[in-house]
Amino acid sequence: MNLREYANYDALGLAELVRTKQITARELADLARAAIDLINPSINAIIAPIADWERRVAASATGGAFAGVPFVVKDLVMHLQGVPCDMGSRLVKGAFISPHDTDLASRFLKAGVVPLARTNTPELGFNASTEPVLYGPTRNPWDPTRSSGGSSGGSAAAVAAGIVPIAHANDGGGSIRIPAANCGLVGLKPTRGRTPVGPEFGEPLHGMGIEFAVTRTVRDAAAMLDLVEGPSLGDRFVIARPARPYAEEARTAPGKLRIAVATQSMMGTPLDPEVRAGVEQAAKLCESLGHRVEEATPPFDETMFHQANFVYWCGFLAGGIAGASQMLGLKPSRDNLEAATWACYEQGAGFTLLDVEMADTLTNMICRGIAPFFEQHDVLLTPVMANPPLPLGVLNQNQAGQTAKGWYDHVFAHAGFTAIYNMTGQPAISLPLHQTKSGLPVGVQFVSKYGDEAGLFRLAAQLEQAAPWKDRRPVIHAGR
Repeated sequence: MNLREYANYDALGLAELVRTKQITARELADLARAAIDLINPSINAIIAPIADWERRVAASATGGAFAGVPFVVKDLVMHLQGVPCDMGSRLVKGAFISPHDTDLASRFLKAGVVPLARTNTPELGFNASTEPVLYGPTRNPWDPTRSSGGSSGGSAAAVAAGIVPIAHANDGGGSIRIPAANCGLVGLKPTRGRTPVGPEFGEPLHGMGIEFAVTRTVRDAAAMLDLVEGPSLGDRFVIARPARPYAEEARTAPGKLRIAVATQSMMGTPLDPEVRAGVEQAAKLCESLGHRVEEATPPFDETMFHQANFVYWCGFLAGGIAGASQMLGLKPSRDNLEAATWACYEQGAGFTLLDVEMADTLTNMICRGIAPFFEQHDVLLTPVMANPPLPLGVLNQNQAGQTAKGWYDHVFAHAGFTAIYNMTGQPAISLPLHQTKSGLPVGVQFVSKYGDEAGLFRLAAQLEQAAPWKDRRPVIHAGR
């Protein structure tokens, strides 16, 4: 197999080749490593190899639906035993090596994937673009002057460029869906509580941080969620498990759905005409498939949302920095944290318990207000971002003079459709249904009620079949 052939397969396709002994896991790992050597200098998605990859190749041979599939790990939240995690920060670089696999990592490994490398992320994940001072910007394979998104931008760029077919990612305000939209991928943010976050975390980012992956195909996302979903020991809350496998749901017709369409972004960010065209095209496609489509927007108080979200983001950031510093003997300063990170750290350190209690109260009100909307509509269709992939430098986390509120407003003006569903905990997926006239990918978001990934998979698979994207390739790609 050559690189062009390798890059043409999704993850389940490669696993089938391994299962039927048409190729070995070691041969796939060698191809992925060759793709890293060839492609990564142009996009800077990979920051470091995982040193014991050869041992992990041998371990993958024991089985799993994704046995032998090359995989990369976002350098944030999920940890592998013996592997460093720098969190995109000069403060943490080289200071933390995990003593164990986290719960999600154990499930990925049991699924059979072979983790070969770590991927780039913005400092502590607080950006919708991946441009850390520590490792430099990750470039979009579709246009290297553009952002791959954030905070899972390194993982998304690696998958889009054909280095691997699937990669670890996580999402606290759009960090799976935004990179997926920017890079032409499938990006599912599962329901809060669907995937494990332990043992280091119970409710990361006050329950808004969700772990999963980015993929090229709907079937890969469905099959992988089947293997990693479910509670782990010590979880405080357990949500209802799926009635049947998600892979089976992805092979099932969705029936006639009631689909709402909303295009009003938060903070009054104007919608780019290309993005609007993508949503309108998706709505027409849904109508052509027999769904009932109408304009409707979930009701919530935007001021209340931002008041709570600002407390959560700055407070969680400050707590994370303080905890890591105490555990690892570090001293946070303006010299080892980016300008916006430092400002948000100082802001978060000043919040009181009353601020957090009020944020929880506001969040409850928002969740209670939005939930009834999804009793009247099966799915909500929105943009992912208000713009196509932004030029690098627009979201500069190290720009001098940043204030906490200024940075928050700047980031969430570009995450005006995604972050609300981190707060409500609902599942949401970005699908690469549109491209600009210049060929840049534009994702559209579908949101379902709490716990209903099944409904999203049924609709997503139908749309993938009706408007397939598998043959689209960015200008920087291993298959070229």
